[in-house]
Amino acid sequence: MRYVFLALLMAAQLTGCNSSGSKEKNADSGEANVLVGATMLSMQHEFVVNVHDEMEKKAEALGVELMTVDAERSALKQVEQVESFIARKVDVIILNPAEVEASSPAVSKALAAGIPIVNVNSETSVPPTAFVGSDDVEAGRIAMNYIAEKLGGKGNVLMMEGYLGQAGQIKREQGAMEVLKKHPGLKLLAHQTAEWDRAKGMDLMENWIQAYGSQIGAVFAHNDEMALGAVKALTDAGLKNKVIVVGVDALPDALRAVQQGSLDATVFQNAGQQGAKAVETAVKIARKQPFDKQVLIPFQLVTKANVGEFIRE
Repeated sequence: MRYVFLALLMAAQLTGCNSSGSKEKNADSGEANVLVGATMLSMQHEFVVNVHDEMEKKAEALGVELMTVDAERSALKQVEQVESFIARKVDVIILNPAEVEASSPAVSKALAAGIPIVNVNSETSVPPTAFVGSDDVEAGRIAMNYIAEKLGGKGNVLMMEGYLGQAGQIKREQGAMEVLKKHPGLKLLAHQTAEWDRAKGMDLMENWIQAYGSQIGAVFAHNDEMALGAVKALTDAGLKNKVIVVGVDALPDALRAVQQGSLDATVFQNAGQQGAKAVETAVKIARKQPFDKQVLIPFQLVTKANVGEFIRE
């Protein structure tokens, strides 16, 4: 992994800033070199790492410089990182927001400084120059529709949520709740955050097993990590064969679990396209080329029937 962490980066960035803002020419293309600053939600999360890997590949392919920092789940740190990018006079910023509201000042500051900003994967309440990602409401609908079908429209459901206040958590809950309202026979027993984390998902599922036991019909986890934690707890309790579990992201571990039958389904989110399109859009903006203000990449349901299409050997 070639990303650069904040602690090692900022002093060098600020002291090495070109005060004139002039750009050298790219010898191969004749285009001015583009410097892209990217702040990612957390490089401890596999999906975020996957998005970033594709960002690096696309930046290299386009001959632009990508400078990445890790927000470590902190919206405050993310705002500070964007301020440092502004001081460095980057051409464009890519923001993978930590929170919808608390990361919004980062967008406002970039725009006020005249630097375009592209949100990738997640949203802020302040509109950026462009957004590249997927409609998380759709993911919630797909997952809960699958559960409704498997339960025949009747049964008890639990929902594991991501970080509270992040777009993925808010919108996946919204989509799931829309489906639940259409099926009065489905009852939401409880919903609680496990912070996108597998171990926390397992702990939460263990608590729910103690509280609800055999009443549980299905679990919708907002991502695969939490879903796999739920699967482990249910398996240990001897209940997995009685409970439907669905996640989101289609990470490799989840795809293997679907193939083996321990995880019933996941919802594929295309990290590769999100990362590549984010850099592509940022570069178009920096080079004053036409660009799409919104790039939405569809989710897809993955079950045992089609999981082979998503597994990479």
